[in-house]
Formats: sequence, C-alpha cells, structure tokens
Amino acid sequence: MTAPAAAAKPAILSVDDDPGVSRAVVRDLRRRYGADYRILRAESGPDALDALREMKLRGQAVAVLIADYRMPGMDGIEFLEQAMDLHPYARRVLLTAYADTSAAIDAINVVDLDHYLLKPWDPPEEKLYPVLDGLLEAWRSSDHKPVTETKVIGNRWSPRSSQVREFLARNQLPYRWYLAEEPEGARLLDAAGADPERCPVVITSTGTALIQPTDSELAESVGLNVTPTGDFYDLIVVGGGPAGLGAAVYGASEGLRTVLVERTATGGQAGQSSRIENYLGFPDGVSGSQLADRARRQAAKFGAEVITTREVTGLEVNGSARTVNFADGGRLCGHTVIIATGVDYRRHPAPGVDDFTGRGVYYGSAMTEAAECADHDVYIVGGANSAGQAAVFLSRNARTVHLVVRADSLTKSMSHYLIEQIAQIPNIVVHTDTEVTAADGADHLQRIVLRNRVTGAEEKAEAERLFLFIGAAPQTEWLDGIVIRDEAGYVLAGPDLLVDGARPRGWELPRPPHHLETSVPGVFVAGDVHADSAKRVASAVGEGAMAVMLVHRYLA
Repeated sequence: MTAPAAAAKPAILSVDDDPGVSRAVVRDLRRRYGADYRILRAESGPDALDALREMKLRGQAVAVLIADYRMPGMDGIEFLEQAMDLHPYARRVLLTAYADTSAAIDAINVVDLDHYLLKPWDPPEEKLYPVLDGLLEAWRSSDHKPVTETKVIGNRWSPRSSQVREFLARNQLPYRWYLAEEPEGARLLDAAGADPERCPVVITSTGTALIQPTDSELAESVGLNVTPTGDFYDLIVVGGGPAGLGAAVYGASEGLRTVLVERTATGGQAGQSSRIENYLGFPDGVSGSQLADRARRQAAKFGAEVITTREVTGLEVNGSARTVNFADGGRLCGHTVIIATGVDYRRHPAPGVDDFTGRGVYYGSAMTEAAECADHDVYIVGGANSAGQAAVFLSRNARTVHLVVRADSLTKSMSHYLIEQIAQIPNIVVHTDTEVTAADGADHLQRIVLRNRVTGAEEKAEAERLFLFIGAAPQTEWLDGIVIRDEAGYVLAGPDLLVDGARPRGWELPRPPHHLETSVPGVFVAGDVHADSAKRVASAVGEGAMAVMLVHRYLA
C-alpha cells in the first residue's frame, strides 16, 4: 500500500508459517477491520520483524500482533518478545492449538500476552471479532500516537547531535528528538540496525536511516536543494541572511536568472532570533525563522533557486564572467555576484569554552536547547539585541537567566524597547561590568567563572548552558587577493574604495564603482559584511534590494 490514506492507517499484523491459515486469518480480518486498519501478513517471525522495523522507522502505528505459536526457527512467543521492543503499545495475541494452551499461559508472563486464541476460531463473529474488538478499543485509548516526522536519536551532550538538530530547526524542518539511552530511542536504533556509539542517527519521514550524516547528506535526504540546475546565471547571491534573501527576491522578481547559495540555512544570524519586534510591517513581532522562511518561499515563488550546504571558498574573474568556487570542487558562473555572507559570532577566548562548544556552550540562540533549560540557571554573554532577544525567550522556561555584559550598561548596544522588556521580567538578572573568564566541567559544561571588570573580584557559578553573543566577525577569507577589504575583513564598496578621488588598483572601467560595488566590477556587497553597515535586518534587506538595482545598471 503506497497511498497516503492507506499508509496513515494503523496496522494489524498476522504471522503464521502455514499459508492456508495465514490467508484465512487475513481474510477474516479484512472483512471486519479492513476499512480502518491495514491488514498485513508474514509467514515467518524474521520476515515479520523486518516489516515491523520498517514501520517503526516510518512512524507507522501497529495496533495488534497475531502470531502462531508453532513456527519453525522462531516460535510465536519469541517473535512477540522481540516485537515488543519495537512496538510496545501493540496488543499481542498468540494462536495456539488445544495441546499448547499451557505454553500460551506461560507466555502471559514472558511477553505480557493480551490474549490467546485456540485454532480453529470459527465462527469468527463469536470467537475472533469480540476479542479483537476489545483489544483495539484498549489500544485506541492508550498513548500510541505515531511519529511520522524526521526523528533524531543522539546523546544529550553530543556536539554533532546539537548541530543536526539546529540544522533541521533553522531550515524549518520538523523533527522529533530522542535520547539514545532512553527506551524509545533505543527501539529506534534497534529498528535502524544502528550502534548507539555512532550517533546521531537521523530517520527521515520515509524511513531512511542516516548514521552520522553530513549536512549535505541530511539536506538532500529531507528534500532541500543542494545542486544548482544550471551552470550560468545572471545573478549569484552568496549568503542567505536578510540581505541575501532580499537580493534573491528582488533579482528574481525583476527577471534576472538568480541563484542563492547558502552554507547552512537561510536567515543568517537574524534567522536564529526568537523574536524581532522592530522590523517594519510586523507590529506584534516575528521570529527570525518565520521571517526567513517567508522570504525563502517568496524568492522561490519568483523563480530564484535556493541552494543549501554549499560552502563558497573562492571568487574568480574570467573575462565578463564571475565564478564562485565551492569547497567540494564545484563552481558556478554568472554575470554578477552579490556578497551577502553576513557575520559569525566571535569565538570566546576564555579557557575551557572551546572544549564545551556543543556540550553546554552554544554560539547564537540555539533555540533547540530552550526546552532543556527548564528550571535551570542559564547564562548569556552579550549586550546587543540578539542577546537581549535570547534572554527574553529563554526566560519563559529557565529558572533564572543571567545576562553577562562587559559594558557598564545595556544602553550602548541594545535597543530601548528590549531594555524595557528585560527590566520587566523578574527572572532575568543583568550583570554589567562582568565577563566570563573560564569554563569547566566533566563531559559537559558544569560551571563558569565570572569576573567583575571594575573590582577584579571573581566568583564561580553553576551553569549547564552558556549562550554566547559576543560581537561579529566577517568570514571573508575566500575573497583574499580579489576583493578589497578593511583591516577587520569587512568588504569595502563604492565611495569607500576611492582614495583622494583615485579609483581602486586594477579598476579599468571609465566610471567609478557604484555605491555597493566592490573593487571588482560586477561584484556587489550587501548587509552586515559590508564595511560600516548598520547591522539591522531592515537595512540589510534594503541593501539587498539596492544591490539588485545596481546590478541592472552594471548589466546595462
């Protein structure tokens, strides 16, 4: 059965090595229950277990298991015992001959048997259906809702498990998280034939098991585009934050053949924000992930291609073509390029912090960790809007949120509306003139050291979660020797390239660079990676749109 409606039905599985008996069981079951249940049969325990593993991986519910006691190789009790590990909520029925009733009674203790039926059961209206009606009613009243979305099985303090969950969340892909050491996680690993030591394991909605997948493998398996359809475009946008998405929307809507290349997930740093409340047109605020998802769908509607998990490592000028090179050896050419790679959070220099990254220390909001913060003390380092938004968001679950700020107040770097919000939330504590100087723990973060920058006093604080928002650093090394940048690595453009009115070295066009045009004609910059940018979502989107207008001028 492949139709969605059929696949949604819970299953009743019959196992009997006698084909005649098996067909008779299925015939009677279909006559009574076929409209509401998938009726399946197998002729051996191993075959039935294979079917149950596949249903487990696909998130398909199993209501009743009916197994013949006398089967060669694996009898009915052995089968039901192993089937319990995969589908513990399924009701279990053993088919026995009169001579085997003692074995059936023993099975009640071994496999928590729900019922045994003597063969033959004719007429089914008297001996089969009343039994199954009762079992199905009991099954429907129990908590057995199937999980059909992607499943992630991993360890609580595994950096890669955290990265996989964050990747799925930022790409707006629903998933369910299971700890490998808990019963349901163990059942899923068993169904996938996976070793608990090789987590994370990702089971897609189609039942495919991926063991320790790369981002590229994960993206491809869940339906994200990882390969461009063409080799040459009018416009290549590098980076999928607000500036890149704005450029893709305007470029595609104005008829340019446009492709956007993103390393991880659309949205950039803004996409990790729990709530943006000062963006035009959203008076009640909008989460960064919602804004990014709407922009991505809008770009796709106009015909832009959005490619994920492709890291750009170089830029070349080949005559009138501009070529971007990928880390995997691929390349893409176009008439123009917009650099919109944004910025990453700076690494924290305190001893021990790097050791616990992904194991209690997280750069950015790590919204997937919010549920784990319930009733715990959480520490956030940073004094800008992103840190403030994270503090407000995490305060809903955490016992206390400690906001650690090096400056003497929040007013120098945080929007007024956020400062007022934070002041009204009783479980947010702001520590000004304070910095984290060390992190310590065993297999995960357990404590940090806080130092007052005025008095020099230090104190240790118990902390299992530390979120870092400590400034921005552009990742523009891939532009070395091609595009002029400032000392901090930000891309210079337009008037900033002119020195005493002189155009940049190598500039051969009779005109000066356009406002957002870099030192390479036809290559533009937008958003936070642009030198002296405003570092706001609205200005980034605006620069993305303006860059497309200048692309048209260049092409003309």
